[in-house]
Amino acid sequence: MGKVEHYATRLSEIIDRMHPSGLLYSTYEGRLLAQLDRSRLPQHVAVLADGNRRWARLNAPGQPLVAGYEAGADKLTQFCSWCDEVGIPIVTLWVLSTDNLQRAQTGELEELLKVIEELVVTLSRHPHWRVQTVGDLGLLPDEMRSTLCTATERTADHTGMHINVAIAYGGRHELRDAVRSLLAEEADKGTSLRDLSQTVDMDQISEHLYTRGQPDPDLIIRTSGEQRLSGFLMWQSAHSEFYFCEALWPDFRKVDFLRALRSFTQRERRYGR
Repeated sequence: MGKVEHYATRLSEIIDRMHPSGLLYSTYEGRLLAQLDRSRLPQHVAVLADGNRRWARLNAPGQPLVAGYEAGADKLTQFCSWCDEVGIPIVTLWVLSTDNLQRAQTGELEELLKVIEELVVTLSRHPHWRVQTVGDLGLLPDEMRSTLCTATERTADHTGMHINVAIAYGGRHELRDAVRSLLAEEADKGTSLRDLSQTVDMDQISEHLYTRGQPDPDLIIRTSGEQRLSGFLMWQSAHSEFYFCEALWPDFRKVDFLRALRSFTQRERRYGR
């Protein structure tokens, strides 16, 4: 989103909030924010931003489905701002699964990849956010991969909120890559497969995940009414809390986000105990 579009969007939001219904919404939003127990907020929030195509069919009939992807990308940028506002240090956005790559046969993939590329570039322009791509980037076109690397490298020294953008990501792919990386590392040390089979532990596998070095997500949000993870962060989600929302992703509001946080802060996390 360019500066002109950004300012136009912000102006539209301000005008909407001046309307009586907007004022009521703002009041409710402020009440939810005030009620949050800041000491219990999640440190890592992940989101499956689902429902962009359905949103396009309902809200932009006759238009290419890319309208839904664009609306979804704008919402992801907003979502990151909401997370930053309340002080959540790590966010993971799943924007393209390995299954999504099969849409090349339908002609949708090229437009979707362009929207994702623009999203990563937009996020990387924030002066404080650290942006990292996670996934099998080898499945992406060379030019796109180069653009993504340049954008994320630009944020390498940023110390603000850390944003993982999961692109060409699949949970099984991640575990496969982690095992391959672990085996290669141990082979370089001269460890035999028999010895490794007796000594490998959980921490070793975690050190080879795409998100290595990061805490696992405390809260995973999925929109559009779907109540499954579809392989998202299979290893990391072992103790995550889940929040499912009926809204299609472009319709996901800040109020919905605050409700998800409120729900999380009110839960007793047992970690299997």
